[in-house]
Amino acid sequence: MEAEHLPQPATADIELVAVLHALGDPVRLRLLASYADGAEHSCDPRHLGLDHLHKSTVSHHMRVLREAGVTSTRVAGRNRFVSLRRTDLDARFPGLLDALLAAVAGRPGRS
Repeated sequence: MEAEHLPQPATADIELVAVLHALGDPVRLRLLASYADGAEHSCDPRHLGLDHLHKSTVSHHMRVLREAGVTSTRVAGRNRFVSLRRTDLDARFPGLLDALLAAVAGRPGRS
């Protein structure tokens, strides 16, 4: 049985403006840093260090990232697993993710 993925743009359709807009929020930058390890992540806010936010708020941030082409969401029954589309983003915008992740890692006050 093939895994189901929520709708996302094809690699060729990922737009720089949409990616930058999606990553223009501190919570979504934090999610980007979490997803950068290359693993799939549960959507549970507690596992993402976002348990101070309402579940619907975290879901909104995840949807913005997915619709911009930053992440991919795999559906497994009632569970959702999110991963960074690093290969696709590196193909479209070489060096962008590395620069963003370096900036996030060096940002003062990051928790």
